[in-house]
Amino acid sequence: MTGNPAPPDLWPAPIASGPVDATVTVPGSKSVTNRGLVLAALASEPGWLRRPLRSRDTLLMAEALRAMGTGIEETVSSSSGGDTGGEAWRIIPAALRGPASVGVGNAGTVMRFLPPVAALADGPVRFDGDPRSYERPLHGVIDGLRALGARIEDEGRGALPLTVHGGGALDGGPVRIDASSSSQFVSSLLLSGPRFNQGVEVRHVGGVLPSMPHIRMTVDLLRLAGAAVDTPEAGGEPDVWRVAPSALLGRDLVVEPDLSNAQPFLAAALITGGRVTIPDWPEHTTQPGDALRDIFTGMGGSCELTEEGLTFTGTGRVLGIDVDLGEVGELTPVIAAVAALADSESVLRGVAHLRLHETDRLAALTKEINGLGGDVTETADGLHIRPRPLHGGIFHTYDDHRLATAAAVLGLAVAGVEVENVGTTAKTLPDFPEMWTGMLRSTRAAAPARRG
Repeated sequence: MTGNPAPPDLWPAPIASGPVDATVTVPGSKSVTNRGLVLAALASEPGWLRRPLRSRDTLLMAEALRAMGTGIEETVSSSSGGDTGGEAWRIIPAALRGPASVGVGNAGTVMRFLPPVAALADGPVRFDGDPRSYERPLHGVIDGLRALGARIEDEGRGALPLTVHGGGALDGGPVRIDASSSSQFVSSLLLSGPRFNQGVEVRHVGGVLPSMPHIRMTVDLLRLAGAAVDTPEAGGEPDVWRVAPSALLGRDLVVEPDLSNAQPFLAAALITGGRVTIPDWPEHTTQPGDALRDIFTGMGGSCELTEEGLTFTGTGRVLGIDVDLGEVGELTPVIAAVAALADSESVLRGVAHLRLHETDRLAALTKEINGLGGDVTETADGLHIRPRPLHGGIFHTYDDHRLATAAAVLGLAVAGVEVENVGTTAKTLPDFPEMWTGMLRSTRAAAPARRG
């Protein structure tokens, strides 16, 4: 006899009992950590990553590089002198080798940044991942590498699983790709470009290129490692990036806090009329999450950046917003959750590419917010959100960490929200449930308005 299927793993999202008043220390940036790991593995000398993010995506990256021969030593140090303290990884480059097997999980940075690295290995490298990873596009990387001389077996899928037959080197040179579905296609070729015999010239030939801050992050980290990079912003051709062949330097890189992962905590201040401080918020950064200062201020809050970090303060009133999120698409899920609690309509534009992320984020947000009583409509490139009284219910995450944090944000003001598989937040933000409940233990007396 077959028993009933096990119920889904549900996490009761805690409702805020008053305005939050907390300091939340956010772990390091996934985007910086994984780019730093790749560049350090390709360097000509050992380097350090300090305060790296330890999460599923970054551990997958580290294990993949180890499988191809890179040494990565993990240590923990106390703060002293000029040392930042905390976790530090020493990366020891070595000749890249195959055969090797790489598990990418559902990490876009791993599945896209490492095939060019594998093309430099001596031997075949097999890439595989979670079922959803098979649906995420890799054509820009695969087609680009083939044009540069690499041999790749993917049975014509343009997606995982695939095998890169590394030849120990790659000629490189000019290549044309369509990166309109992911800026990671550009970053992937740029990161390994210094190791190609002729460097690389990447020319984007498709539609609007999303997530430009991530490409600027790649360029900044390449330059920090000693690479010569020409960019459109520096007077070069539009949509063309050139990286000269060179030896990369081993660096001592301190990883910034992940500003996108700070988003739900800032949203808590906005929704509850409270105050949240994120320590070590950088004054200047290429992280997309820095746009939250303007976006959430436009939705009714205020912020102050000091030496201690960023302090965001809400009034308890949330305003609707009309905003193009094309450069900062990863912020869309939590912004959509905040907009569902606003006092006027919101239009989120420029994010059609989110249909190809960890899940189809536009369809998922529409279905799940509407399942709680909301009124969300998909548009060609985004969402139209009309606030309605919301009620409790199960919010499905589709194994997408940003859907899970969006659900937690809704639960601040809506009683009875249950988040399916909140553990998926470990992809980029380990210990999120504990951090969330810890923040909520610091509340002031006045209770916020509740929805539903």
